[in-house]
Amino acid sequence: MNGKFSFSLTSEDRSRVLPRKVIIGQHNAEPAAQVLLKLLAFVFFHRERLQIEGKLHDDNIPYDPDVVQLDYELRPKLWIECGECDVAKLHKLAVKVPEAEIWIVKRSAADAESLFRAMEKAKLRRQRYNILGLDEGMFEEVSGLLKSRNELFWVKGELEPPNLQFDFNGLWFDAPFTSLRF
Repeated sequence: MNGKFSFSLTSEDRSRVLPRKVIIGQHNAEPAAQVLLKLLAFVFFHRERLQIEGKLHDDNIPYDPDVVQLDYELRPKLWIECGECDVAKLHKLAVKVPEAEIWIVKRSAADAESLFRAMEKAKLRRQRYNILGLDEGMFEEVSGLLKSRNELFWVKGELEPPNLQFDFNGLWFDAPFTSLRF
């Protein structure tokens, strides 16, 4: 592990009861932006039993999720990949976690659309994946504010219309994003 980032979380959204604090470790070759993607995915999709880099209890799944929600039988119910994600891995995930909702969170709409085209080219199974592409300018600005101790005040994140509103380390963000269904 290269380092760790601490996030104090509060939420105005009463349906999204966030933990007071989250610590995310940065792995050796992992860029800090990857940590930020995991945080934003965790907060945006927050629900009961959601974990960042949660441990799976199934030896048949050879992958580690960035963010995962396990059901009461410890099977993945929601699987979120953040940042770079190989199309071959996505193909195998559809088979290995057949009951899970699969999301891929990208740092920009262009990255999301590029992944979508790669998935088309590889002829991945349809109606199985969702891709969320953040606003690139917003993501770069939030990345520039990232430090070892951070504060996030979440106001809202919704798919219809696609919009995020939050305060990160004292700076307000209100940005659209791209949501694609494959």
